[in-house]
Amino acid sequence: MTFNDWPQIHTHILQFEQEGLVTRTFRRLDPDRQQAILSAILDEAIEKGPTSLNIKQVAERAGVAVGSLYAYFGNRDGLLNFAVELCVRYMADMFAYFETYLEQMPLREALTAYLTGGVEWSQTQTGLVHFFVRAAYHGDPEMAERVVRPIANTMRQMMHGILTRAIEHGEIRADVDLDTVTRLINALMIAVGDSQIMPYLNTYFQVTDDEVSPERLLEALLDFILRGIGP
Repeated sequence: MTFNDWPQIHTHILQFEQEGLVTRTFRRLDPDRQQAILSAILDEAIEKGPTSLNIKQVAERAGVAVGSLYAYFGNRDGLLNFAVELCVRYMADMFAYFETYLEQMPLREALTAYLTGGVEWSQTQTGLVHFFVRAAYHGDPEMAERVVRPIANTMRQMMHGILTRAIEHGEIRADVDLDTVTRLINALMIAVGDSQIMPYLNTYFQVTDDEVSPERLLEALLDFILRGIGP
């Protein structure tokens, strides 16, 4: 699922209007224009940080007048609030979209798809991913609560669902502490995935290099997990 074929987008835009995040004028914009404006907001926030968002630069990036942005959002804080809420809801909808498919797969395949699919998706959603990573690793308390926690909770719950189905299918020992194991596996997946998405993290985590490829690392990770919790 990509931004262009996000089925819930119009529902969310209507909710944003009801919540006072956007005006009716914005809701009535052409979808391509809406996406151009969102991308401009994200690009500006990534480059300079949310607290230094420059509304003139956003307007230039989006190809619209500054006055139009004020008509859509009211002020600079309105721009950021819109970007934050849309990112969170989009990513939550994306996870929900794939969760049903992953829960039907054998555990090894599900974990592989969860990790590799996430990395591949991030390469097509650069603006959103960088916005989220900035919030996750730069220590802004407000962004941690508004952006990171909701998405992190969704990811953990998604992993919990995958492992629950695996127990039902006899792929995991029944005596495993499911809640604790969910958190551990989820953390391992995040460390490996984020190190591939953001090379500067790999410099610290040392997950892969010229001698250890991502494919080799993935096989070792899956063996480590499955041998630890398997029947």
